[in-house]
Amino acid sequence: MADLANVTKRTIDYYTTKGLLEASRSDSNYRYYDKEAIDQLRFIEKCKNNGLSLESIKQLIKCRDLKQPDIEKASRELGEKLKDLNTDLGTILSMLEKADGNSKLHVKRTISKESLSLIQSLILLLV
Repeated sequence: MADLANVTKRTIDYYTTKGLLEASRSDSNYRYYDKEAIDQLRFIEKCKNNGLSLESIKQLIKCRDLKQPDIEKASRELGEKLKDLNTDLGTILSMLEKADGNSKLHVKRTISKESLSLIQSLILLLV
C-alpha cells in the first residue's frame, strides 16, 4: 500500500494511529487495507500537499463520510459558524481601522495563514 500511495510504511502507521486511516485485522492480527484506504491515503497526501493540518484533514474525512441527513445538519452548523465568523471579522475590521501600521501588518499575516487553511478545506469539501 505504501508503494501505491507513494508514502512510507511509517507514514501509514502514523495516520492509522492518528485515526486518519482505518485498517482491518487478519486472524493473525496483521493490519490490512482495502482500496478505499488507498484512495483515502492519496486524499490525505493531497490535502497535506495543499498545506492542510492533519486535524483539518481528519475533519474533512469525517465530513466526506457523512450520510445525507448528517450533511444537511453539518451544512446548517457550518452556515451558523460562517455567520459568527463574519460578525467577528466585522469587529476585527473596525479595530483595524484604528490600529497602527505594524498592528495591521501583524493581523493581516495572522489572518492570511489561518484563512488559507479554511478556504482550502472548504474548496476540497465542495469539489
